[in-house]
This record gives sequence, structure tokens and C-alpha cells, in this order.
Amino acid sequence: MTSNINVTAVVMFLVFISATLGITYWAAKRTKTASDYYAAGGGITGFQNGLAIAGDYMSAASFLGISALVFASGFDGLIYSIGFLVGWPVILFLIAERLRNLGKYTYADVASYRLQQRPIRLLAASGSLAVILLYLIAQMVGAGKLIQILFGLPYEVAVVFVGILMVIYVSIGGMLATTWVQIIKACLLLFGATVLAILVLYNLDFSVNNLFTQAVNIHDKGIAIMAPGTLVSDPISAISLGLALMFGTAGLPHILMRFFTVPDAKQARRSVFFATGFIGYFYILTFVIGFGAIVFISTNPEFMDDAGALLGGNNMSAVHLSKALGGDILLGFISAVAFATILAVVSGLTLAGAAAVSHDLYASCIKKGNANEETEVMVSRMATIFLGVAAILLGILFEQQNIAFMVGLAFAIAASANFPVLFFTMFWEKTTTRGAMAGGWVGLISAVTLVILGPIVWVDILGNDEAIFPYKYPALFSMSAAMILVYVVSILDNSENAIEERQAFGDQYVRSMTGVGSEGSSH
Repeated sequence: MTSNINVTAVVMFLVFISATLGITYWAAKRTKTASDYYAAGGGITGFQNGLAIAGDYMSAASFLGISALVFASGFDGLIYSIGFLVGWPVILFLIAERLRNLGKYTYADVASYRLQQRPIRLLAASGSLAVILLYLIAQMVGAGKLIQILFGLPYEVAVVFVGILMVIYVSIGGMLATTWVQIIKACLLLFGATVLAILVLYNLDFSVNNLFTQAVNIHDKGIAIMAPGTLVSDPISAISLGLALMFGTAGLPHILMRFFTVPDAKQARRSVFFATGFIGYFYILTFVIGFGAIVFISTNPEFMDDAGALLGGNNMSAVHLSKALGGDILLGFISAVAFATILAVVSGLTLAGAAAVSHDLYASCIKKGNANEETEVMVSRMATIFLGVAAILLGILFEQQNIAFMVGLAFAIAASANFPVLFFTMFWEKTTTRGAMAGGWVGLISAVTLVILGPIVWVDILGNDEAIFPYKYPALFSMSAAMILVYVVSILDNSENAIEERQAFGDQYVRSMTGVGSEGSSH
């Protein structure tokens, strides 16, 4: 299968790439200021932003990774899709409005609003970059596998190709180009996944019961795929993963950054409303696609290698399903959609990472707020190139990992390092810089350390016999440590700065309710 180039896929790839490069050229002519570059000038509507957020969120990890988890483990794969989805009410009811009113370009604007700028921005940028790099790995692995299967290109060449395109979109077109690439990709992905799910049900007389019965009869694990416990076997891991997915959503820098592209708080709320609807619908489809893959491809020798494993690994189950049900034409379309998905998501991630470097580190920490806009945007474009290189190298290193799992780790870090700081600074008047720093850094360092000492890195990647930390998912421990430390250290902090910061909370509250923006505190 790898030797035959899919002409439909190639044509659709080229059409999508040509269209998105055209959008990038169009956006580049309209990107004059830092506001244009980071936030599309605040001119995106709630509906458009909802589609773009859905585009950001419905990543390769969602489309390829969750369907792969359902294909491998059945019902348990739903823990990811449910976990990804339930984070949205947290954003809608807790932070969307305040985030839009208090921030400017990045979530660090909000976290540092009434606290000391430099240390908080350094923490926020570090947390953002850790999340973004892990998230990028998942997308690059998905892209590499996809192109490897379709074109017969070496995996490494495929990853480099995606990295180059990503750098072009972000460095030239900024947020405006990234937003419209996301919108187009979201529409294509929703359409493609709908067609695939309908074809699965059509071939089974539109009987969901028939789908599950056949899957149970075919799958190696039998009836066990209809019960929890095949993927996450112990309660601590299940709770830890659930916390990461629920609260990590509210700490993802590339999602939070999207709220600064709309003109006001009302449109920010509308963004979340539309995004939740699109994402919820999409995750229902991935469940049908995963079970459909069990029925239609798990016993089909056309999609297996000599060892009896799925060609390209389980991450390619949705792509192979499209070939089984719709031939080369549907395979070409779904592959092009998956590729569009990856390109769009890596663009959003890279822009958020570049903003963390240029806006939070360079302009606010190094230049202490005195950088001119042109230089700041130039630094952002340079950071984009470095992030592109890092994404390529990490994508090659982590080739064998399940991409939904990699995103789960990114969510764990977002929940441990970003969410506690954001939540406490926005909602608790006694939060101080010392408290936020203690909690944020402990959350970040413990999450990363526990991931390294856990089974995936310590055993699977580094080749040790036994993991030092026994659980795959660290959020229960790292997020709890972060929340407790923010609280305890803030309560014990009676410094002069702490007194000022507590008094500033009233001003922050008034601004967040009235919609008056902020440039940040004067600390």
C-alpha cells in the first residue's frame, strides 16, 4: 500500500496547501501591528472564533488518536473524548469573559495583571512552552505517519515538510492566517468525519447495536471492549487523567490566546458556545469511527503488515477505514483533511509559543515593557523558526508514541502549571506573586518530572525495566501540589508587595466586569 501514491490525496493536499498559502499572503498584507499579528486585530466574530477554536481543538490527536484508542481498547477510548469535552464549561462559566476583558495577547497578561510582571510572565511562558512542545510532538507524529503511508516518503522527510509549512503560515500571516486556516480545516474535518461515520452506519443498516455486536465478536478482547478498564486500569490513573483533561483545557495557551481575537466579552462567550457544540458533535463521530474500524479493518489483510499489525500503527485506523469504505477517493479526502488538521493545529500552537517568547519573555521580561512593536513581532517570527526545528526533532524522536496519549501529557502540564495560577489570580483576592510562583513552578516541575519518571518515558523510551513513578498520568499529584502551594504560600505572605497585590484585586474585579482592558500592572 505504501508504494502506490494516492493521486486524489496528492491533488487535495496541493489544493489545500495552495489555498492556505493564498490566505497567508492575503493575511500578511493585513498584518501591520502587533495586535494584528497576535490577535487578528480583535476583528473575528464569535461564530468564526468558535469554529477556529474547534479547529484548534479537533487536532490529529482527536481525529487519529482517539479513534485509534477506541479501535484498540473500545469503550475506554471515550475517557479522552469525554475528558476533552468537559473542560469547556469550565472555560465558559469561569474564565472566558474575564480573560477577554483583562488580557491583551497572551494568558500571561491576565496572570500578571495585579502581580509582579517579570516572574509571573517567566513562569507563564515556561509553562506555555512545555505544553506547546508536547502538543506539537503529537501533531508531528500524526503528520509523519500519514504522509509516510500515502506517499511512501520516509517518516523523517514527512515531518520536516510539515515543519517548514508551519513556519511559513505563522511567521508570515500571523493570527489572521492561522484563524482562517483553522476555520477551513474545521469545516473540512466535520464534513469528512460525518461522511465516514455515516458510511460505517450505512454498512450496518444504521444499527448501533449491530455495530457494537460485530465489534465485540471481532475484537481480541471480546466483551471487555464494552466495559471500562482496558485502557486505564486503576482509579488513581482514571482520576488523574480526568483532572488533566478537564482543567488542562482551561490552561492551554493556544486556546486561551483565541479569546483575544474577538472584539468583546459577549463574542468570547459565543465563541465557547459554538466551539462546544462543534467539538461535542465531533467526538461522537470519533467513537463511531473507532468501532467502525474494529469491524471493517481489523481483520482485513490489506491493512496489515507482515507481523499482523496495522500499517502505520493504530493511529492510522481512521485513514484505513476511509479506504475500506470509500476507496481511494474517500482515502484521499480524509487523508487531506487529516493533513489539514495537523497543519492548522501546529500553526496555532506555534503562534502561541512564539507569543510566549516574544511578548512575555522578550518584551515584558527582557525589555521590561519598553520593546517597540516591530522588534517584538520580529522576535516572534524568529521564535517560530526555532519552534519549527524543535517540533521536527521531537516528532522524529517520539515516532512510536500514541498521539492522544502525548496530548494527555500536555494537558497534565497545562492543568498543573497554567490553570492554578490563572484561576487563583482571577478569583482569589489573597493570591500573591510568591504564592503563584511557588504553586506554578512546583506544578510545572513536578508534572514534567513525573512524566519522565513514569512508565512511558522511563520504561518505553529510555528502556529501563521499571518506572520510578508508577502512574502514566501525573495531574492528580502535580495539580494538587500546585493548588495547595498557591494557597498556603499566599496566606503566609505578609510582605509589602503582597498587601498591594491584595488591594489591587478589587480593581481587577471591576475591570473584568466592566470590560476595560489592561496593559498589565506597574510592578
